Amino acid sequence: MPGAPNSPPKPTEAPPPPVAIPPERKALRRLAPCRVALNLELWKGAPSPELVDPLVRAETAYANADWVNTEQALDQMSIRFAEPRWPTMPAPFRDLRVSIPAPMPPSWDPDHTAEPAEKDRRRLGRFAVLQLALAKATAAYAAKRGLPAEDLAAHATAAETALAATGPDAVFWDHIDAIWTAVRERFPMPTRAGARAVPPPPSAATDATA
Repeated sequence: MPGAPNSPPKPTEAPPPPVAIPPERKALRRLAPCRVALNLELWKGAPSPELVDPLVRAETAYANADWVNTEQALDQMSIRFAEPRWPTMPAPFRDLRVSIPAPMPPSWDPDHTAEPAEKDRRRLGRFAVLQLALAKATAAYAAKRGLPAEDLAAHATAAETALAATGPDAVFWDHIDAIWTAVRERFPMPTRAGARAVPPPPSAATDATA
């Protein structure tokens, strides 16, 4: 038939679905950087309970494998970080803040016209860049505080190489997660402002002379 195409158009191949992130790893990638953030020097060793309490709730939920409440507590903490009454954290930790934006037309979103899979890919890419920046800053801050940091720096370098070569793949995330696992073991939980220091238990010599 005149004007008819020689062959029907080939169907567009759908992009592969995004790889599901295990909930414990998803929570860890937010939980550990928040712990480092509340250990920064700007808090002078005692952040406000309004910041510490959500972290305590998140840590408790994480220990109980309660991923929903872990994420909810971290969301509350991230929103509090954005409040103007708190000191501004240095980069990249300031990007842990999540402010509540004013309503805006969907067309203002630069990803508005992208396909869902492409939106997810872009979102994951931005998150990976932030995670790498947080990991490198954490390694540097751990060394400054006198905490073991050589392995953290090595993982951060390996993660940076992997991200540049193949993007945020499994190798990249394995290095990032190794850093955050070590952070939860090495960085102490922050102390609430106004909390009393717990006195050390009496020594055996003191007990003997009492």
